[in-house]
Amino acid sequence: MRNQVQLITYADRLGGTIAGTAQVLHDVFGDSVGGVHLLPFFTPYDGADAGFDPVDHTAVDPRLGTWDDVRALARDRDVVVDVIVNHVSADSAAFEDVVRRGRASEHAALFLTFDDVFPDGAHEADLAAVYRPRPGLPLTPMTLGGERRLVWTTFTPQQVDIDVRAEAGRAYLTQILRTLADAGVRMIRLDAVGYAIKTAGTTCFMTPETFAFIDELTAQARGLGLDVLVEVHSYYQRQVEIGRRVDRVYDFALPPLVLHGLFTGDGAPLARWMRERPTNAVTVLDTHDGIGVIDVGPDQTEPDRPGLLRPGQIDALVEGIHDRSAGASRLATGQAASNLDLYQVNCTFYDALGRDDRRYLAARALQFFTPGIPQVYYVGALAGRNDLELLDDSGVGRDINRHRYTREDIDAEVSRPVVAALVALMRLRSTLEVFDGVFAFRTEDDDHVLHLDWSHEARSAALQVDLRTGDCVLEWTDGAAHGRTTDLLEDPPHR
Repeated sequence: MRNQVQLITYADRLGGTIAGTAQVLHDVFGDSVGGVHLLPFFTPYDGADAGFDPVDHTAVDPRLGTWDDVRALARDRDVVVDVIVNHVSADSAAFEDVVRRGRASEHAALFLTFDDVFPDGAHEADLAAVYRPRPGLPLTPMTLGGERRLVWTTFTPQQVDIDVRAEAGRAYLTQILRTLADAGVRMIRLDAVGYAIKTAGTTCFMTPETFAFIDELTAQARGLGLDVLVEVHSYYQRQVEIGRRVDRVYDFALPPLVLHGLFTGDGAPLARWMRERPTNAVTVLDTHDGIGVIDVGPDQTEPDRPGLLRPGQIDALVEGIHDRSAGASRLATGQAASNLDLYQVNCTFYDALGRDDRRYLAARALQFFTPGIPQVYYVGALAGRNDLELLDDSGVGRDINRHRYTREDIDAEVSRPVVAALVALMRLRSTLEVFDGVFAFRTEDDDHVLHLDWSHEARSAALQVDLRTGDCVLEWTDGAAHGRTTDLLEDPPHR
């Protein structure tokens, strides 16, 4: 896996198809991007959860292209693809057969019901202990073969959980892994894997049994030449533990800590995290989901364990996003929209910073200099604004940060100074071969000035960020070449 900037995007929203996305990467981003995370392009890509509810996880939606298009993209860049571990669409052929035939279906063992987890029944305390990212219980009454059953549905009734420990579940995941490896995919992201193992008497979230399953699936993927990225929004110490066991883990604590620092000038929580975080991370500021706050809060399964931010700081952070986005994020978050992930704030990162170009570039510079592989969401790469029209049309909170760009839109956006500066910063991060070297971090002036330095042989890169002002100083050397800027917007680094 190349240690270069990756773009995260939906194929239909940046280029229209997989081949169109490849063309945008070539024409617009060039060598500033070394990899691309293609969000679900399976059949169908536009289901109930924007592709995260596949009917067929091994088929490319023909409206987006073919596996040959994925292979062509993988020849030029590292390709990351989701493996949706926990569930499939209720419209899948296998589950529809179970709906018709019930226990007599050959696919019955693939899907998880209440009895599979609680064969001896459950008390109120057993059900109350189950952790779910949305309100209510993760069970939906359904009629299967004429019999009323409780089907496990962690996320929505349209997303039916599979039994990953059953032979049918293991075979299902093996088929997906082999298909992706054959297409030249370099890394897989285990989506929703934290909820995949249900064990009676536990929270059914990131338990020892879950870690054992992640270990098993990771070993299988590595055997096929696939690196593994684990996607779990969780308590920060749990992320550190995950990082010890897999190739890559998301640094979901970074976005709220960067925002907190740039809102308040207080870099102490971010400095603490810099000294504790796993270095084999994929760093993000924005994704197709919202801006997570659970990752810096207290342990959701053991609330007495404090987080990186105190509850009052988290409240101020959320309100700060709402204020800077002129209330738009409030319209898209929690019970204001149909997306009920209460631990996420739905907003573009650019709007979360009040469309302040210099602070936005400071945030990106911090991301790029933090150890790990940086991923930039396609809306963020274009310094995108909240899409209130799409939010109004769909009523889905996350759509505020899922704009559909035409090629004409993209060409117009890249002419903006902030976007041109960001692409230049991405190019520096992707082409300066120093970020596999030695990293040093320090703070000064009561933790509001941060220094992030890299060195390797005749190369170096140094970043200084004043959180109170948003001012940056960036300096780099590459043999005889040298560059320095004190204004990332007006004088972006050029390679």
